[in-house]
Amino acid sequence: MINDILLSSSKAKGKRPYFLEDKAVERVLNITMAVASEVAVLRERLNTIEHLLNSKNILHTVETETFIPNSEQAEERQRWHASYIARVLRIVQQELEALQQDPENNRSMEEIAKELGKI
Repeated sequence: MINDILLSSSKAKGKRPYFLEDKAVERVLNITMAVASEVAVLRERLNTIEHLLNSKNILHTVETETFIPNSEQAEERQRWHASYIARVLRIVQQELEALQQDPENNRSMEEIAKELGKI
């Protein structure tokens, strides 16, 4: 079985390039775009499935809206959610790892407070 959570942290070598002046804004933008991409793909696939099922009189929207998953299905959904969140928050995880690996990134609380005071 492939561990999606571990794979979500794969990254290119070297330091992450930033294109906006504020790294925090860029971080939020990256997370937002990851979510938007996931939602767009999911919406297209769901729309296709709904149209196919409805056109063949196999399943109607009301059945989908009233569905209650059993425990196995609920567990599968929880695993998917964990994988999804790992993909969405990948940039945060990578930056935490970079901080732990690069001693130059270890700053005192005073240095961080001074930087935050600039915002």
